[in-house]
Amino acid sequence: MGYGSYSYEAHESLTRARAELPRQEVFAQRRCHPLMEPHGVKWRESRDSEAHPQALGIVFALDVTGSMGHIPDLLARQRLPAFMKALLDSGIRDPQVLFMAVGDADSDHAPLQVGQFESAERQMDQWLTWSYLEGGGGTPGTESYELAMYFAARHTDLDCWRKRKHRGYFFMTGDERPYSYVSRAQVSLLIGDTLEQDLRVQQVVDALQHTYEPFFLIPDLARRRGCERDWRELLGDRVICMEDPTDTVDVAAGLVGLCEGAVPDLDALARHLDRQGVDRQGRGRVIRALTPFAATLGRDGVPPPRLEDEHLPTNDANSGHRRPR
Repeated sequence: MGYGSYSYEAHESLTRARAELPRQEVFAQRRCHPLMEPHGVKWRESRDSEAHPQALGIVFALDVTGSMGHIPDLLARQRLPAFMKALLDSGIRDPQVLFMAVGDADSDHAPLQVGQFESAERQMDQWLTWSYLEGGGGTPGTESYELAMYFAARHTDLDCWRKRKHRGYFFMTGDERPYSYVSRAQVSLLIGDTLEQDLRVQQVVDALQHTYEPFFLIPDLARRRGCERDWRELLGDRVICMEDPTDTVDVAAGLVGLCEGAVPDLDALARHLDRQGVDRQGRGRVIRALTPFAATLGRDGVPPPRLEDEHLPTNDANSGHRRPR
């Protein structure tokens, strides 16, 4: 998938027209949409085309349990066009976005829903608003995030990786911990795969990192206490603690820009956000959220430490700042 062209103006018009509608009218599904049912899906594909010769696959796996359903609602009514505009304005030519909806496989009716990779605003918006915001959730402290990671690792096919060995991006929003393993019984029931045994969640993360740059976005600082440690054990500096969930798209677009080198450092990102119309408080929140990760790339704007012995050569390969790919 991923055909069609993108229009920011049309996308803005689409979201603006529904800005005041109740959530239940924007997200009208009362069960998993048949086309978002993951069972039996072999591949979700992000493909190059004449119109999109440098397709870049981007997955948004959105927690749709009771405490997190406001983020997909925010994307559908206000913020998704800003994500696309930020990418395109920074020189990311051909982003293709796929939406997943994530719940809890022990208690929810639709714990995993999967759209298609899309380039055009109407198709992108369609999959987002077809998501069933079940608003459930399981045992306090855990949700089935590992199933979304498993599906992305095993059932997506990206031309950016297949043709160019260039990883896509996987953004997961959430405020709980993953289960410690992927259940073979749940995979069989929900996806249709046959596993010989349960998989440790670290195995799934390792497989995901083969083709994606994965990030876990915690919506605010109050909720980091319940899940940050577990996610850092899995993803390290790729756990991003935001201060406000309204910053989700600006943080995600900033991560793509920094990793791709389209945005050279956080100072440049702050100027880019200013041109996008993000106010001073919003810019500050985004920069603070991204500073720890940007430092791992050497893109936090802080000069490298000066060696005491100036005659010693510096070796960038050993400087401690490396790109994730």
